[in-house]
Amino acid sequence: MNLLDLISGQLNDQNTLSKLGQSSGADSSQVQQLMQLGLPVLMQALGRNTSTDEGAQALTTALEKHQDADLSNVSGFLDNVDANDGAKIVQHIFAGNNDRIQNNLAQQTGLNTGQVGSLLAQLAPVLLGALGQQKKSQNLDASGIAGLLSNSVGQSDSGIMALASKLLDTDNDGSIIDDVGNLLGKLFKK
Repeated sequence: MNLLDLISGQLNDQNTLSKLGQSSGADSSQVQQLMQLGLPVLMQALGRNTSTDEGAQALTTALEKHQDADLSNVSGFLDNVDANDGAKIVQHIFAGNNDRIQNNLAQQTGLNTGQVGSLLAQLAPVLLGALGQQKKSQNLDASGIAGLLSNSVGQSDSGIMALASKLLDTDNDGSIIDDVGNLLGKLFKK
């Protein structure tokens, strides 16, 4: 099972979906739809950011702060998520494209951008916690993290990944490759 499927499986519990919905003013089906699009977008953006040594090292350093996250009870973990920190994580992952990506996700899900931002701010720490755990348990270095993200994104539903790529294509030229450089300088720098 790849990382995206593992995280989605943990979050796809009705109680967790309800909790996320209550915190953002959305119904469970909207939360599930955002999760199905938002997690791949986050993972693809992280994967894109790790395409350089500098980006991969920045993520590896950030994951050291999240490697001891207890995700055995995701609902309980979400009770303790710092929404402000989660919003900063999302901002760093998407860099200057945060507003555009959140607007695109809002259009795809029927949520408003505030709800999208709230949900992503809760999902991002879960993603970093899961990545951090994988880093620790498999003793992954920067290239190992990049490979884990690449494999997880590559094994996922190609239709969802195509949509995630479209949401990340900042200049609408059909490729996210040229958008990478704009993100790298901003990744995880506070």
